[in-house]
Amino acid sequence: MDREGELASRCTGSSRIAAVAVALPDHRYDQADITAMVTDLVLPAGMSPALLRRLHGNAGVDQRHLALPLADYAELDGFGAANDAFIRVGTDLAVRAVTEALDRAGLTAQDVDLIIATSVTGIAAPSLDARLVPRLGLRPDVKRIPIFGLGCVAGAAGVARVHDYLVGHPDDVAVLLAVELCSLTVQRDDPSTANLVASGLFGDGAAAVVMTGARRTEPARPGPDVRATRSRFYPGTERVMGWDIGGTGFRIVLDASVADVVGGHLAEDMKAFLADSELDVTDIRRWIAHPGGPKVLAAVQQALDLPDRALQHAWDSLASVGNLSSASVLHVLAATLDDPAPPPGSYGVLMAMGPGFCAELVLLRWPPD
Repeated sequence: MDREGELASRCTGSSRIAAVAVALPDHRYDQADITAMVTDLVLPAGMSPALLRRLHGNAGVDQRHLALPLADYAELDGFGAANDAFIRVGTDLAVRAVTEALDRAGLTAQDVDLIIATSVTGIAAPSLDARLVPRLGLRPDVKRIPIFGLGCVAGAAGVARVHDYLVGHPDDVAVLLAVELCSLTVQRDDPSTANLVASGLFGDGAAAVVMTGARRTEPARPGPDVRATRSRFYPGTERVMGWDIGGTGFRIVLDASVADVVGGHLAEDMKAFLADSELDVTDIRRWIAHPGGPKVLAAVQQALDLPDRALQHAWDSLASVGNLSSASVLHVLAATLDDPAPPPGSYGVLMAMGPGFCAELVLLRWPPD
């Protein structure tokens, strides 16, 4: 047995990524146009827009898709109206993302045994996944797990939790859905640095991943297997990222130390994670990283000593759509899978960080011939 085969044999239990699809709102704007809208919406009368423009200009974002037309944001009357928009637009995006992902996998809604739905930018009861049952024709016995609170890490954590389920249900099909409408959370009349940064960094969108258990044979052209996962929580970092939720909705908590936490922990965590599969950083052919922002991506690259283009899809995603919170790493995954596949048996890592502060690492392996 060659080295790739030996390494693969030490990983027990797998699932397979069958397809990924992204759904973005139709309203797309240049960063400068969004900056102008936020200036009117957020800054008090007489306050200079210089800081806002600088923060937006340094966000690494060229364009973003928004849930609503720019002019409609001034008309939102409080948290209730924003959340109503989240449910309406989010459900439509969810339908598009899941439908396309199932089509790409050659599967139907009737094949789905489990759906996990994650979001941190709105609330709904019944949850978005429940609203998809009649819209998509999911089976009445479909298992549903809505997840709230993981934020940006939820795309990677969702893949990991679907994998956990499929290891125990190798004949099943599962769907991970991420829906984030970050623009609906921007706080008016709040010139705090955190709100200004968020208003320039985060975008809106949804993504869906179809995954299958080891005994399923679909699709004919599968993606990589999930071979291992690792969760890491960093005590004492609870105020690094998250929300303060009040009468006006979701008020961003975003500390400047995010990149420092990544730089201080990621290298050691990644080394230990890969070592458990007798791998190291040089064995990884594809890096699928959540595009948290320019400083975060630079910290990831420096911590892991990656070559310049190793995170190119993450940088491109940040520029073209902004940070989509939980959907972002799945947007990068979709772009990665659209590339020519690496040599059979190659390894990849999907990773994201989020509120907690925490990290989720997922080891991928492209099937051998």
